[in-house]
Amino acid sequence: MRLGIVVSFALASVFGLVVAATTVVNVINAGERAQLMDVERVSCEAMIGPSQPGAPRVGATDTANLTKEQLDTVRLIISIGKKRKMPPRAWQVAIQAGMTESGLRNLYYGDRDSLGIFQMRPSMGWGTVSQVTDPPYQVNKFYDVLDAIPNWRSMRPGDAAQAVERSAFPDRYHRWEAMAVHLVENIGDISDAAGCGEGVGLALPPSKAAAKAIEFAMGERGKPYVWGAEGPDAYDCSGLMLRAFESAGIILPRVSRDQYHAGAMLPVEKAKPGDLLFWAYDESDPSTIHHVAMYIGNGKIVEAQQSGVPVHTRDVTFGEPEMLPVAVRPGV
Repeated sequence: MRLGIVVSFALASVFGLVVAATTVVNVINAGERAQLMDVERVSCEAMIGPSQPGAPRVGATDTANLTKEQLDTVRLIISIGKKRKMPPRAWQVAIQAGMTESGLRNLYYGDRDSLGIFQMRPSMGWGTVSQVTDPPYQVNKFYDVLDAIPNWRSMRPGDAAQAVERSAFPDRYHRWEAMAVHLVENIGDISDAAGCGEGVGLALPPSKAAAKAIEFAMGERGKPYVWGAEGPDAYDCSGLMLRAFESAGIILPRVSRDQYHAGAMLPVEKAKPGDLLFWAYDESDPSTIHHVAMYIGNGKIVEAQQSGVPVHTRDVTFGEPEMLPVAVRPGV
């Protein structure tokens, strides 16, 4: 009896995954039709906001708790960003940094001599006390430093904030990712700061982004597998996917179990070049994912498989042992 219950539960889980994926693929197909009709959805200047999609409710909830002072700071960050022709991604980085450092308030106190919205320190060359407590000066100074950081546009926004702030707690800036996207969209009047299109459209393979990701991954063939490696000399499975899509302007989470949630899901049989395929110890439980690879078309994948096996391509059969029944389309 107990075995029957377990089997029924497993089948129900798999069925739920497939139903969810089928629902998503219907939306994706609608996006494909829109593309064929030359529908212009949004400007993609903002690119990817949250690296783990699905957080709009969290962003809206966090925004609802902001005070007038905090919202005025956001408006200042966005207005100066627009005047300087900084991309919306820069506004997002500044909002995340300001919320983390001061709660988006112009503080006259802080750790040691840290002051203001971004807790800038006069002793570290950020400016005089009067300057680092002047909101317009602070925002402009933040943008000056951000713009001087190489490749900041391809970083996850929280990582770019850390590159400016140089905090002893580098991961804390990610906490406000969803809220910052919500503010950029609603106060900055950006249609879709989280990813260019309402879950569909311009990122669909065969797209420039997918082609770029495939080109990168294929160019890494022959390099060794090393667990935890992210390149450029070696990779593990998710490290290769991370760098491949980063080269295309799409920021993925670091590990394969999180990458599973970083895009639209569709039945694995409908995978297109650039889609991610996943393998798990329990095919009904995504929390047991242990491997990810990129589908490149014609029944083949490119992957960093295991120790002793360099990055390579191989034939793949949909439904092979441990393969999950859904593929993931990053950036959608």
